[in-house]
Amino acid sequence: MIPLSLGEIAAVVGGTVEGDGTVTVTAPAVLDSRQAEPGGLFVAFVGEHVDGHDYAVQAGRAGAVAVLGSRPTVLPTVVVEDAEAALQALAAHVVARLRDGLTVVGVTGSRGKTSTKDLLAAVLSSTAPTIATTGSLNNELGVPLTMLRSDAATRFLVLEMGVRRIGDITRLTSLVAPDIGVVLNVGQAHLSHLGSREAIARAKGELVQGLAPGGTAVLSADDPRVAAMRALTDRAVLTFGRAEHADVRVLDVVLDRSARPAFTLRAAAARVPVTLPLVGAHQALNASAAAAAGLAAGVPLDTAAAALPAVSLSKWRLEPRDLAGGATLLDDSYNADPDSTRAALDALAAVEGRRRVAVLGEMLELGDGSEAQHRAIGEYAALRADVVVAVGTRPLADGAGERAVAVADNAAAVEWLRGRLTAGDVVLVKASRGARLDEVAAALTSGPHDVLVDRPMDDR
Repeated sequence: MIPLSLGEIAAVVGGTVEGDGTVTVTAPAVLDSRQAEPGGLFVAFVGEHVDGHDYAVQAGRAGAVAVLGSRPTVLPTVVVEDAEAALQALAAHVVARLRDGLTVVGVTGSRGKTSTKDLLAAVLSSTAPTIATTGSLNNELGVPLTMLRSDAATRFLVLEMGVRRIGDITRLTSLVAPDIGVVLNVGQAHLSHLGSREAIARAKGELVQGLAPGGTAVLSADDPRVAAMRALTDRAVLTFGRAEHADVRVLDVVLDRSARPAFTLRAAAARVPVTLPLVGAHQALNASAAAAAGLAAGVPLDTAAAALPAVSLSKWRLEPRDLAGGATLLDDSYNADPDSTRAALDALAAVEGRRRVAVLGEMLELGDGSEAQHRAIGEYAALRADVVVAVGTRPLADGAGERAVAVADNAAAVEWLRGRLTAGDVVLVKASRGARLDEVAAALTSGPHDVLVDRPMDDR
């Protein structure tokens, strides 16, 4: 963050200073007092169960020098009526101050946006200082927090942008109009909020409509709803994907025994080989999106290809881990919808192993078609896995038929898995965030694992 005194912050956000207004904030803003850095700003919210102002002392001990909140605290505080609006106003001000030397990239899509953001950050940071969204902090609070991590040295700012309702991305692009907007796909996530894929497409298309003058839309050539967004803008357009007409095209995808993809990226006359340290053929498409955005930002294709093999993804995205006794875990527990679950199941099927176990929980926010979607995923899982452990979802278990093991909750899933996993088994764990299947993954990696080779996996 650029250095700002509390007096300057108060003027920007329309607040008043309680305490020493000459105190200068030099480090990023945080919402969690435990994450405060020396010189940082702690943003306090009043929640249903917790009042952030009560944690100002803890934030100060961690290094925060000031608070932005709705009432005075023990630290010097900028007091405002609406802390969220103030945070956003401050972020917009900071980025506006840096705008001449800064290229801003927005990334959205129903699936793959965090992985693509991570891939793009690897591409851009290979050429210049880059700030990118941490994890999936992609909402009305996460985006301004990421913006506030920018400083005078930053040349690229990569903002993951999520959506739950029409207008969400418009509000985010009002804080800063991206120079480059990447739209990956239009899937079924948040159907319960938006009602239809057409509405989801409208919501995602707000990124294309919110581009800065002279900007570039980077669109999937494989998804018709995304390709149609070309009509929403008079800005330049670059496309990516497997389609023959894609500007950055994926060719010749081959998976190794751990399902890590090697492929060729083609753009105009250039062809470059890429090998990713990631699991799943779908990551080749995400890489093509990152490479296309890199081209729009001035990064040559060969430079992007050289940077991609060094990428590391945010946690819980098909993260491979070795389990005691020789089994392998694919931890994809951050989130799920039908399309991303199929991609994860394809990755599971491609990993070389003795037996494949899919531990699948509920996919949330699918609307009226939820039961049918879960049954269809169960059917698909039965084609990709030897055993399908359905956690708290009867329709998914019904779809998986004879390969299904239905368990009531995460604890029951862990209990069933322990003692049944043997050397060479590959276990996928995936569900929507609300199902908290990361608890299952954590228990498998940290708890006791008795390998009982003589106990058959089909002991249901």
